[in-house]
Amino acid sequence: MSYQESDYLLLSGLQHFVFCRRQWALIHIENQWADNLRTVEGEILHQRVHDDTIREKRGDLISVRGVYIHSSELGVSGQCDLVEFQRGETGVPLDGQTGLWRPYPVEFKRGSPKITDSDRLQLCGQAICLEEMLVCDIPEGALFYGETRRREKVVFTEEMRKQVRNALEEMHRLYRSGHTPKVKPSKSCYACSLKEQCMPTLLKNPSVARYLKTNIEEES
Repeated sequence: MSYQESDYLLLSGLQHFVFCRRQWALIHIENQWADNLRTVEGEILHQRVHDDTIREKRGDLISVRGVYIHSSELGVSGQCDLVEFQRGETGVPLDGQTGLWRPYPVEFKRGSPKITDSDRLQLCGQAICLEEMLVCDIPEGALFYGETRRREKVVFTEEMRKQVRNALEEMHRLYRSGHTPKVKPSKSCYACSLKEQCMPTLLKNPSVARYLKTNIEEES
């Protein structure tokens, strides 16, 4: 399946979706948003790394920031924080450069590595976009976390690529239907900037229909 550009979703939403489908829907379908300390710090970090005027060359390594990407196969568009191009025997040609260069996407995150695969899948989605655009294979990339100040290498396995495609197919279905799914509240809800809009505690309450049915049966 190939998507039209008008149907593209934001690739950054994949991280939201994997973390919490409801959070993604509130932001990307209902256009709700609220900042907290984490989101503000994350925005400041990405403002620093998304300067697409910065292009550095050090020997056999070229670093390009704020690379715009898209994929008609996945139906997404977005930006890579950083793409490094390493000169090698395989890769892609670059304007003004001799030889071949292997692309290596790097995503910056403000916190520390997560238990879930949300960050890794977002990075994998970036790699799939770059593969489609550059017509090459990208086997791995890296996540850089602000708290640890270290990179985490991510190998893009077939299983990971399948998870990316399945998640994006579901995102497109929900977006077309305009449906915001319910989720079970968890501890992570209280660190979410949308907890007031989402009101996860209400999801614990019985539905209106169930409430009326129960009270009518008690009175009859």
